[in-house]
Amino acid sequence: MKSNKRASFSGKIGFILSAAGASVGLGNIWRFPYLCAKYGGGIFLLIYIILALTFGYTMIIAETAIGRYSQKSPVGAFSKLGNNNKLMVAGGWLNAIIPILIVPYYSVIGGWVCKYLYEYIVNDASLVASDGFFSDFISNGYQSEFWFVIFSLIVLAVIFMGVNNGIERVSKFIMPILVVLAIIICIFSVTRNGALEGVKYLFIPNISNFSIMTVVTAMGQMFYSLSIAMGILITFGSYVKKDVSIEDSTKKVEIFDTAIAIMASLMIIPAVFSFYDGDPNMLNKGPALMFITMPTIFASMHFGKIIGILFFALVLFAAATSAIALAESAVSTFADEFKMSRKKGTIILAVVMIALGSLSSLGNGPLADIKIFGMQFLDFFDFMTNSVMMPLAALSICLLITRFMTISKLTEEVEQDNHPFKRKKIFSVMIRYICPIFVVIILVSAILNVFGFISM
Repeated sequence: MKSNKRASFSGKIGFILSAAGASVGLGNIWRFPYLCAKYGGGIFLLIYIILALTFGYTMIIAETAIGRYSQKSPVGAFSKLGNNNKLMVAGGWLNAIIPILIVPYYSVIGGWVCKYLYEYIVNDASLVASDGFFSDFISNGYQSEFWFVIFSLIVLAVIFMGVNNGIERVSKFIMPILVVLAIIICIFSVTRNGALEGVKYLFIPNISNFSIMTVVTAMGQMFYSLSIAMGILITFGSYVKKDVSIEDSTKKVEIFDTAIAIMASLMIIPAVFSFYDGDPNMLNKGPALMFITMPTIFASMHFGKIIGILFFALVLFAAATSAIALAESAVSTFADEFKMSRKKGTIILAVVMIALGSLSSLGNGPLADIKIFGMQFLDFFDFMTNSVMMPLAALSICLLITRFMTISKLTEEVEQDNHPFKRKKIFSVMIRYICPIFVVIILVSAILNVFGFISM
């Protein structure tokens, strides 16, 4: 007879490392450094930290508490706490669908990372840095698809193993290695000639670099980096035991996530200052910083091949843990809402991943001429999930807590086993007033940007 007992993390450390693994991903190591470089360095970092300690903290607490209280994944949690209100049920499905849409295109980028790591292992660093290497690779349908499938299989294998044997065990193994690799590469980067100017650019806020888009971009990055409004933390919250302090665990996840984002910036920004003398054109390279600029820098180093291997191994570990978290949220929804076994849910997700991911994988090659709102498939899925659906999902979470679950009931859940809720007043103000305003700003800004009314 099949057991209905819900899986759980073994304890506090298991949850912290798994939640940190969910948060620490391409958002920190790929996206954060290029946005930080583009939007003013120190001023962007300062605004991001303020937002993470207020907005980010509020959403992590909210989602984890919703999950643990309801003991369900997003759809079940919203239905249960929202008394089957149609708007809340829709909010639950929105939170559940987001990871199902993100993990396919996220795995495409994970495949790019696999390809780069492989090339650094078997070839010279100069090959990876050669002109046209990246564009030739992603436009080659067969190559891009092959590495996308390889990364997807790694993620699905871990999900198939379950919460304790898969997610928690992998996170406990990978996260400490990730930190060590990050520290090694940071030390190497900041000790290069001229790198100190990059360190100053990163840590000393310059008010002249401030713009309203700095704030909007930092807010958008926070969703991506902290894995909020993706259904992940609701799902992981449902695996947290009652004797674990939600606030204390949340604080550690926040610190871990922000520290990795800062270290990723320390790996990349000082290196650009060292090798390109802080050229603004290089700092504004955007996503190309990781796949074009950094390999060029590595190729000019004496130990470029070794540093390249370490760097892309680090990125691969981070990408894998986040993709695993996204996939787990999807499989948990399949299990809860359609009564599927983990095996069947994983197979269904595999089909969805390959179908949707292939559109993004081939979008720079055979399907390059097909565009939606002027965007290729990967960019379109990224825009829809991160700029439209996630702000709406966050808004639905705010409504669920303030209108249905109530802040007092959430407080009781956080304070289980006499655990303190030290930032209770900040949480209450943020969830009632500030967070809804923030998410509306993000949503409106993103839509205006895609239609060309403002530039981000």
